[in-house]
Amino acid sequence: MDVQTRLMTVEEFEQSSLNTSGVELVRGEINQMSPTGVQHGRVALRVGSRLLQYVEAHKLGEVYAAETGFILSQNPATVRAPDAAFVSRERAVQQRRPEGYFEGAPDLAVEVVSPGDRDEEVQRKVMDYLEAGTKLVWIVRPRTETVTVYRSLTDIRVLTREETLDGGDLLHGFQLSVGEIFEG
Repeated sequence: MDVQTRLMTVEEFEQSSLNTSGVELVRGEINQMSPTGVQHGRVALRVGSRLLQYVEAHKLGEVYAAETGFILSQNPATVRAPDAAFVSRERAVQQRRPEGYFEGAPDLAVEVVSPGDRDEEVQRKVMDYLEAGTKLVWIVRPRTETVTVYRSLTDIRVLTREETLDGGDLLHGFQLSVGEIFEG
């Protein structure tokens, strides 16, 4: 006999006691994440702070920190919380629910890979973001000191310490040395 698990909706997740940091809703099911280590936090903040400086200086939109939930799908319900995210000014001002999750995908999602992250889960996150309309995904890997840039599932580029990460058409003019991300 098959036992079917009832999938949670975005609204139920938002109102539940499970709605805490370190938890995402993935295809209607709770996905608990372990706290990250020092290196992960330092790298995520370094990328996020550089994004924030650039976006604010050019009045391009909003940058969000880790734990900000983005509703990527309603059916099945998926709420992801990237380590850093950017949303264009045009989209940010349309947000109707300042107290709740962002309705829609970020324009840029940044995920920093922790030692315990499985490659399958990282790839699933990339696919979830891109399928929901994210234009740019940066997967930052401290272990190999690389950044993988996804513009689509076929437009993928791996950058090493000696190369420069840029914002492409989304954040025209933004540049960050990959090596600088991992200093310290």
